[in-house]
Amino acid sequence: MLRILGKATSINVRKVLWTCRELGLAFEREDWGSGFRPTQEPAFLALNPNAMVPVLVDEDADLVLWESNAICRYLAARHDTGAPDSLLPAAPAARARVEQWMDWQATELNNAWRYAFMALVRASAAHADAALVAQSVALWNRHMGILARQLAHTGAFVTGATVTLADIVLGLSANRWLMTPMARDAYPEIDAWLARLAERPGFGEFCRNGVP
Repeated sequence: MLRILGKATSINVRKVLWTCRELGLAFEREDWGSGFRPTQEPAFLALNPNAMVPVLVDEDADLVLWESNAICRYLAARHDTGAPDSLLPAAPAARARVEQWMDWQATELNNAWRYAFMALVRASAAHADAALVAQSVALWNRHMGILARQLAHTGAFVTGATVTLADIVLGLSANRWLMTPMARDAYPEIDAWLARLAERPGFGEFCRNGVP
């Protein structure tokens, strides 16, 4: 039994849910986080001392795991076939390319959009500096341009001809970019890529669902 702790609107929880759908895995999800059970409860902190969602509890493997990209990697490694068209290929070079883009999403891209998103979507009083908002928007668009050029190079998905975990985590990031009320550069490669992803299990439910 897989238990996923975290509210369904969380972008990082949705990475894990979409991965489960791609792999055909059954799971139970529990609502934790803002608006639900607080992650500062001792029961949650015992599972993740960072008090962040998601948390995966894999009872069959006696495993508790946090960090969304690590959870996605684990699920694919444990339940996918390892074939060249797997979500996480077994071949070292192919796997490294997937993990490179996942790490880029978690570090470079996330750091680019954070200030603008907190200001424009969350209306955070701590992110009200207009100059910093504009700087974040510009950096966000620049990073999406890096992704667009990669998609132009592959002609299909982030690392090549088949869908990988990189497409899941970056697909959610692209959805957030599109849903944020700001000026965006035009990247037809991203539009075409999202149209291809729309054919995948879980896309409509967990990615293009109007929740940034």
